[in-house]
Amino acid sequence: MRFLHIADVHLGCTRYQLAESPRDFFEAWMDVLRRYALSEPPASAGGQSGKKVDFVIMCGDFFHKKAVPPETMNYAVEGLGLLKAHGIPVITIEGNHDQHYKDTDYSWLRSLANWSFVHLLEPEVRDGEIRYSAWHSDSKRGGFIDIGRARIFGSHWYGATGNQMIPKLIDAIREKRRDGAFHILLLHTDVEGHQMHPIPALSIESLNKLKEVVNYVGLGHTHMHYEIENWAFNPGSIEVTNISEYRETRGAFVVEVGEDNSVSAEHVTDYHHRPFFRLSFSVSDYADPKDLTTALLDNVRKSDAVRASGLETADAVTLIPAPIVEIALTGRLGFPNSLLETRKIRDEVCKITGALHVRLKNLSIPAEIGESAETVDDEGRERIERRVVDLIVAKDKRFKTNAQAIADAVVGAKRMALSDDEPEKIAEFIAAQAIKA
Repeated sequence: MRFLHIADVHLGCTRYQLAESPRDFFEAWMDVLRRYALSEPPASAGGQSGKKVDFVIMCGDFFHKKAVPPETMNYAVEGLGLLKAHGIPVITIEGNHDQHYKDTDYSWLRSLANWSFVHLLEPEVRDGEIRYSAWHSDSKRGGFIDIGRARIFGSHWYGATGNQMIPKLIDAIREKRRDGAFHILLLHTDVEGHQMHPIPALSIESLNKLKEVVNYVGLGHTHMHYEIENWAFNPGSIEVTNISEYRETRGAFVVEVGEDNSVSAEHVTDYHHRPFFRLSFSVSDYADPKDLTTALLDNVRKSDAVRASGLETADAVTLIPAPIVEIALTGRLGFPNSLLETRKIRDEVCKITGALHVRLKNLSIPAEIGESAETVDDEGRERIERRVVDLIVAKDKRFKTNAQAIADAVVGAKRMALSDDEPEKIAEFIAAQAIKA
């Protein structure tokens, strides 16, 4: 038995308001499907099925937003339709980005299930307890599904309450296990020690308890690849949703299951995706804008990122697809911001790198304000935000003994709100942080 495990496709994501971005996510996803789910070339009419895998699991955040633009839905139907034509079922769960709204049980994933493009697995919740029922082909609903030897269980997005829900999931799965089956659980969550988000992660202790009832935990949510003891697997996002992730390994898993239920999972990364590069340049001690521009461009030409990428400065070779480049200006600026030659810098960097887009982030501080600490190279927005929150909380004497828990609550609640989590879940998270405080 062989299956493809992907997560965090984020169809419809737009980076830096670039018109090319939604297409990037679609093309990356389609290339993964063609390379790792379908035989090449696709089977002709009346020929073989063209299958490399028996099924595909998608572990949440197929869409980037709950409200799906028409173009994005076209992309979804094109890819899912290709799998359907080859007889490859797709089993999925909702993530925090594509979950249904509170006042309805419908999401666009539910519509895709009703149109027979995916099997959306949703356990029922009755009186606070989780109940699983088998997938029904007429109603297009169910909490688990059998495909060959595999019995696949779904789950909801639990956010900060994941640790509390694991015992309930275990009890519900135990009631529906099948003798001799290979049991899979799809779970959209961060895991302790591997998370990129400030929301409390599922503990390793809680995760390990799932070994009682499942052979394979298919994870999503964290946009980087990791594996835990050859039974819990997170492939990472298909594409880069934010430049702060650009150095993380991402991709998909092609999983072989032996007759004895042994697992061999290969993490695959060779597919079409747009390159990202991030450079940092200190503006300290440059009193003249032209000197700064000259030094910065020379720094770009000599950068490891440019050399390692094959971006030869003499020929201005353009990568296919063209990269996105971010340059962070740090240190003390010796002249007014208005004198920065931002347009010239962007234009020249585009010529040097063949970039689709150059983002110039001015993190420097004018000299008259005073000394500034150098910004750490590759420090992402989330880390900068966390440092600021930590400083603000530390200045309040009320939080002298519990500053870290308060900062966790502030940043975590903000992230949950931006992810459209329900107010009740955000309140539960804040309450949990209050207990720690």
